[in-house]
Amino acid sequence: MAANEGDEATVSLVDVLEEDEELENEASAVLAGSDSEKCSYPEGYVKRQALYACSTCTPKGGQPAGVCLACSYKCHEGHDLFELYTKRNFRCDCGNGKFEEMRCKLYSDKDQLNTENKYSHNFVGLYCTCNRPYPDPEDPVEDEMIQCIVCEDWLHGRHLGCPVPECVELQEMVCESCMNNAPFLWAYATHLAVPAETKASPCKAEGEVTNEEGDREEGKNTTEEASTSLNNQGEEKVKSNGVPGCKRRHQEMEGGSPSKAPSECRLMELGGTGTERAEFGAVFWPSAWRTKLCSCVSCKQKSYAEAGMSFLLDESDTVLAYENKGKTTEQEQAGTAEGRDPLMSALNTLGRVQQLEIIHGYNDMKTELKDFLQRFAAEGKVVTPEDIRQFFQQQQNRKRRRANAGQYYCS
Repeated sequence: MAANEGDEATVSLVDVLEEDEELENEASAVLAGSDSEKCSYPEGYVKRQALYACSTCTPKGGQPAGVCLACSYKCHEGHDLFELYTKRNFRCDCGNGKFEEMRCKLYSDKDQLNTENKYSHNFVGLYCTCNRPYPDPEDPVEDEMIQCIVCEDWLHGRHLGCPVPECVELQEMVCESCMNNAPFLWAYATHLAVPAETKASPCKAEGEVTNEEGDREEGKNTTEEASTSLNNQGEEKVKSNGVPGCKRRHQEMEGGSPSKAPSECRLMELGGTGTERAEFGAVFWPSAWRTKLCSCVSCKQKSYAEAGMSFLLDESDTVLAYENKGKTTEQEQAGTAEGRDPLMSALNTLGRVQQLEIIHGYNDMKTELKDFLQRFAAEGKVVTPEDIRQFFQQQQNRKRRRANAGQYYCS
């Protein structure tokens, strides 16, 4: 928790460590799935990757364009960038015909246009149905943004047309516009989606909405899923607020009836049950809901293909799958990165005695710093910049005393 002592702002050690770990995990999940050294253009339309839009090179009024992670580092360093998080089936535009005189430093042989790329107002720094920037300096309301898995736009929670579930297992959301563009999804929503809450959405004037079980008790919440949000740095966050009842429901869904054979149309069976769900607002889906979608030939050709949503049948399309892949890749690289580590490379150029001295010195400092910080954590105190300065000053004094004690002279 932040605190003030005089004019100097301080923060508790626990908050610092937790925030640092959270940001590191978020960045690793998003960025580790993309190559930070090589332009992704030669890979074609990449299944999913981290993307950026450069407002310096493609200013407002120009053609929208997206660049890969490596190009954001190598070609657009110091530019004004919009972080787009991840997009599917996109090919890097850096240096193509949309950039006038600018050419890609990593891969210059590019087509003038990537005709299969899809662009939204996100590429000019605007989001949601309200078409506003994020964060919005003119919006006094603090509101997280949630990404639709179909159009991949980010929407304010209060503009979804439904309450946002506060649960740990929620993985994906489809906005109302995309639901209406693929009406067959409403049939699945009745049986697979998180039940509509009885508590009215902040966006609606009506006081109640009937949920799947027919309950009409205000404020009842039976969901326990996790929603994803975009913070001010454009990174994804996972928030949780467990509700035991929903976890039981999710487990029942996972262990429900066996999957139908591909030749049988599950969608037709669901349509004949007689149950309905009000067709408004965004829809939140629990974990593994895609595995319960019908994959018969008819649905593939008529439902998914016509709506441009064939990716829904691909479990590896999910952001969660992308993040897990990024984490795995990072762990594998960490296991073989010792030879490329700058510190280890420098140590390899030194003699054996010097190597041992440096390693012992590093270990001593790490142990002393850990003990120093643990005292603050145990007493619930905050660490100020002055405390850190004093610690390193003490380290310097000890180093000088050891150096002086080690001087020997010959007569």
